[in-house]
Amino acid sequence: MAGKDRKRELARLRYERQQQRRAIRHARARRMKIIGTVVAVVVVAGGSGAIAFAMNNPAKKDKTSAASTPTAAPSVTAKPGECAYQPLSADAAASAKDVGKPPVKPVKGTYKMTIDTSLGTIAAKLDGDKAACTVNSFKYLASKKFFNNTKCHRLVTEGIKVLQCGDPTGTGMGGPAYGFGNENVPKAGKSGQATYKRGVIAMAHSSAPNSNGSQFFIVYGDSPLPADYTVFGEITKGMDVVDSVAKAGAAAADQSGNTAPKKKIEIKDLTVAKM
Repeated sequence: MAGKDRKRELARLRYERQQQRRAIRHARARRMKIIGTVVAVVVVAGGSGAIAFAMNNPAKKDKTSAASTPTAAPSVTAKPGECAYQPLSADAAASAKDVGKPPVKPVKGTYKMTIDTSLGTIAAKLDGDKAACTVNSFKYLASKKFFNNTKCHRLVTEGIKVLQCGDPTGTGMGGPAYGFGNENVPKAGKSGQATYKRGVIAMAHSSAPNSNGSQFFIVYGDSPLPADYTVFGEITKGMDVVDSVAKAGAAAADQSGNTAPKKKIEIKDLTVAKM
């Protein structure tokens, strides 16, 4: 190979490696984070560590590329007694499944969510009074069959004990084409954390404001977490299904940091109905 051709080939290979590294960094930045206390990882203030457990995170910026900087989403102001479901930023919208937006008038009362999975049925009681806009969103997405044929893509077994589901892409970066804010967040202790009890079902979100979407996590063992995640229900049936997935363990983290359950579990059908 001539000297000039060799230089061109080396330059091309360097460029491809740079692009691959950027893609990996960008995927990591867009994941929605759930932070939990973990022993024997990077030490932070107070002597505890943290792991990321995530969906898309449009708030972070890839400093290597100005083109990857997320565009701010328009702000939506809700009237008293209504829910504010706002459009996503341009970056986050690229991974979204657009099925429209829920009605702004929230639900009231108690609802039953039935999750028919490839391993058995899981049922949950949803609190439409304390988490009205969240339950309203789940009811709407269920009516659109948003969750059908989606896999639970993440399992965390160290520090916190959670199974994460609700992403149609199965990558941890998907959701509906809207986001909304927290509600019914547990009271924090002196450490700034709260104990999310076994059987709780709560929302995943990123560091961006109003970034709740469709991804949720089921707590299969009491877990210390920042008091920053909407609790919208509790499991009433099927914890044995979740336990069987947890017992099988999690796969090694992939390039984007996701730890998939070794025992695969897929949501075949999800419904939400008034109790």
